Amino acid sequence: MKQYIADAFTESLFGGNPAAVVPCRKMPLPEQMQAIAIENNYSETAFVVKTAPGQYQLKWFTPGCEVDLCGHATLATAFVLHQYVDSGVREMHFETQSGELIVRAGEEGYTLDFPMGTLETIPLSDRILAATNGLAREAWIGGDNIIVLLPSEDELAQLKPDFDAIMQLNSEGLIMTAPSTRFDFVSRCFFPKQSIPEDPVTGSAHTWLTPLWAEKLAKQSMTAKQVSRRGGILKVSLNGDRVLITGKAVLFMAGDIPFDL
Repeated sequence: MKQYIADAFTESLFGGNPAAVVPCRKMPLPEQMQAIAIENNYSETAFVVKTAPGQYQLKWFTPGCEVDLCGHATLATAFVLHQYVDSGVREMHFETQSGELIVRAGEEGYTLDFPMGTLETIPLSDRILAATNGLAREAWIGGDNIIVLLPSEDELAQLKPDFDAIMQLNSEGLIMTAPSTRFDFVSRCFFPKQSIPEDPVTGSAHTWLTPLWAEKLAKQSMTAKQVSRRGGILKVSLNGDRVLITGKAVLFMAGDIPFDL
């Protein structure tokens, strides 16, 4: 079996978010995929099976569990298919646990066509304030995640996460966002319950962040940055009840897994 490692949402090697991509003849057993994800120890390992021209089955595993949606590993998968495995394919339809996801290859990179996330306003609880060093100004629930607004990009970038406090939240993850003077908005994402203390660039988070900031800024198309240590740039826009997320990727390495599944 071949395995590819690609950095997603970046044009530069060692930037963005790395993901492992494993093209398979058939989908491995869950315990086999989990074991490979643990061995890789990336935030996500993607397993992809071609079912028809331009049609694929796709699953994602963190070192801790299978997840329902992953943006950067989907982008990395589309990049690997387009460049190395299914050369020339320009529109890819992925069957996933979150329904059909579509990725189109274009001059500006790879555009993910994802369902828009819905948000529900929640009170600023003591636990949320503790997990954000008292900086949270607004809070929402989006899927299984808590999303909070911080006052400024600098405060978000300089924040030192308290992972024990984040683990106490009644959510799978914590997504922090703030306005920016250089971009339309910035974010950081923490998923310690999934064995991902801080995710470098999180495409799926932008299914909630895009409609949130579209309303706040009265804009349909925006440029976002995730201000993690590695960092990453995303171009996002609303298209009805869908969110379009565009980014680029670069290949770090390709190698062989010395057995077949």
